[in-house]
Amino acid sequence: MDIVHYSVLKEEVLSLLVPARPDALLIDCTLGEGGHSESFLQKYPDLKVVGLDADSAIMDVAKKRLSPYGDRMRFYNTWFNLFFRDYPLGGERPGLILFDLGISVYHYEKSGRGFSFRKDEVLDMRLEKGLEITAMDMVNNYPEEELADLIYKYGEERYSRRIARAIVRERGNGLIETTGQLAEVIWNSVPPDYRHGRIHPGTRTFQALRIAVNGELARLESALENALKILEPGGRMAVISFHSLEDRIAKRFFQEKNKACTCPPEWPVCKCGGRRIVTILTKKPVRPTEEETKRNPPSRSSRMRVVEKLEDEEEFV
Repeated sequence: MDIVHYSVLKEEVLSLLVPARPDALLIDCTLGEGGHSESFLQKYPDLKVVGLDADSAIMDVAKKRLSPYGDRMRFYNTWFNLFFRDYPLGGERPGLILFDLGISVYHYEKSGRGFSFRKDEVLDMRLEKGLEITAMDMVNNYPEEELADLIYKYGEERYSRRIARAIVRERGNGLIETTGQLAEVIWNSVPPDYRHGRIHPGTRTFQALRIAVNGELARLESALENALKILEPGGRMAVISFHSLEDRIAKRFFQEKNKACTCPPEWPVCKCGGRRIVTILTKKPVRPTEEETKRNPPSRSSRMRVVEKLEDEEEFV
């Protein structure tokens, strides 16, 4: 089978996401091609996995890869925030939950949906075809100010206003329909010294459009809250992120759940009756080794945070 994506931080994930019991359930929230799930299925013969992915095409790849594991593996073609909101497993609770965020090398290399500026493809960027708005829609229809704000907010791009201005000017000559067209507009809009930095000048704009098209940050915030409620006490949750926006959400959420008291600091006595829901197992995010970044360059920006759940915040029904 032609697998194009190598799971990041694989050994680190296995060393920190340790099941409390051998027959635990792992929910792999971003199944992709199934690399992380396969690692757990191989290491723990009695463990079962539920794999989620919004992209049916990449899930088909994972299904073939993981078919030898039979009914130990279940698949749900859905967004992880919707899965945890509508939790379909009844009283069956996971002992492990893994979020490996971002998109797979498969999406860049094989999806044909315009995730990469290195290929000239239609500007789509939807991970799930049912979404109504594409990157092409945004680039050709959003007002200049809204485009600039989007690129700055989700791409942390310092030249967002220049890029948005150039996009609006270019689309006045005709639709911007392909990644090649957009990449050229961005290249020509930024200062010459910015074109030859550590990353391609289009990287942040492409990231911003993808995040906006798929609603990635809002989905993560919603999913973390509901996933932690469903995780059984003693269970562990890991979040692997690839940029500061995702990492900030995970860090803030875990820190909040690690607090015993949420009263204002000026109050002399605790009135909230709060308690710590998790303990943080990674005081600093886990980063890939130098060896891994050489073997798998896309892993260089990855970072992982892991917590263990101490108790339920409210009764699980």
